[in-house]
Parts: sequence; C-alpha cells; structure tokens
Amino acid sequence: MATEQRRSALVTGAAQGLGEAVARRLHADGFRVGIADINGEAASALAAELDATGETARALEVDVADVRSLRRCFADQEAAWGAPDVLVNNAGRTVKRSVWEIEPDEWDDVLATNLRSYLVLSQLAGSAMRERGWGRIVNMSSFAGQQGGLVAGAHYAASKAGALVLTKIFARELADAGVTVNAVAPAAIRTPAMGGEEDAAAVGRTIPVGRVGTSEEVAAAVAYLVGPDSGFVTGATLDVNGGVFMR
Repeated sequence: MATEQRRSALVTGAAQGLGEAVARRLHADGFRVGIADINGEAASALAAELDATGETARALEVDVADVRSLRRCFADQEAAWGAPDVLVNNAGRTVKRSVWEIEPDEWDDVLATNLRSYLVLSQLAGSAMRERGWGRIVNMSSFAGQQGGLVAGAHYAASKAGALVLTKIFARELADAGVTVNAVAPAAIRTPAMGGEEDAAAVGRTIPVGRVGTSEEVAAAVAYLVGPDSGFVTGATLDVNGGVFMR
C-alpha cells in the first residue's frame, strides 16, 4: 500500500539479533527504517545492505543509556523523514548475574538501557504521533519480565516487567489519538547468544512446541502490531514463546 510505503520506523538495537530481524521485516514491508544502534559500523552496514542510497534505510548511532544521545538520534531521524510513524523499542542489555551480586551502578545501567530509553523515546515519538493522529509503538519485553529471570538477571527481568507496565500507561494516554502501544514478549529465541545446535535443541525440548523460536517469528509479530490491521489492539502483550507461558 502506498500510504504504508511512505511511513517511517525507528528501531533501536537494530544492528543485530531481534532488532535486525525487525528492521529487515519492516523495510521489506515498505517502511523507511532508521537503524539505531550503539554499533554505528554494524548499523551502517545493514543500512547499506537494505538501501545503499539511504532513501529508505539510515544508520543512527546511539547510546540508549544516554538521554542526550537518544534525543540526538530522534532529531536526526526527524530531520530526514519527520518524526517516526512507528517506534520499536528493542535495545537492551542482559547481564547474567545472581541477584546477590548486582551492584547499584550495574542495576542503574541496565534499567537506563532497557527501560528509561523506552520512556524517553515513547515521550518523543508519542507526542508527535498524537499530533499526527496515527502511530504505533512496540516495546520489546520478555518472558523474564512475566515470570522472573533466574538466568538473565534480576535487573533485566525487572526492566522487562517495567516495560509491560509502561506499555499500558502509554496505551491509555494515546488510545483516543489513533496511536496504539503494545509489547512483544519473546522467550527462547535462536540468537548467537544461545550457542550452538546442541544448546538450541536442549532448550527446545523444554518448550511445548518442541523447538526454539526464530528472530523472524518475533519480527512477524512486530509487523502485525505496526500494520494496518491492528488498530483495535492496544495495551496488549503478544507472547512469542512456543507455549512456555500460557494465559
């Protein structure tokens, strides 16, 4: 659809993993995509792969734990394409550490990366979306934010639980303006961090569907939530977990 092709999306943590899959899917669906990542070189490489002209894919180097960097990133995208029609808050930090060993500075950094960045960008993008009368915000949460994360770390789990609450708050604030705000909660998705085939197979045996998920499946969930058929879905959490957590 021509209208959809003119829309723009800003995806954080978009140079690798789930964020990369989301950026690729949204670009394939016709969005102009801002690829925001702390790894500027990787973001530039992905942007060049998607569109060497820079007309429909742009790299944006950003440290989401730094509020000034977030604001510069948003301003850069706004200067090129206007305020984004779609925001995908995906960038995050995972530290595998016992709750007894977490230092306050580490706690603050994980929460700044995984949750405060969602707040700042949602404020910026949500305000513009409200004025425009249309918009989509998707916050990447996690199974750990629903059930607690023994492996990922208490600070990671707390940040992902916070993302679910923040999703509902912004959803209520923006519902009457044509803006939806939803969360996606993946679990056991095949990424480089998971390890080799044997590790993935072992994890898969603990999942009702018998396998781990793929980044593309998570991206497909995001694509639905930012698409034209999801206007009656807001404040929701879409689970992509193979049946590990049912409700």
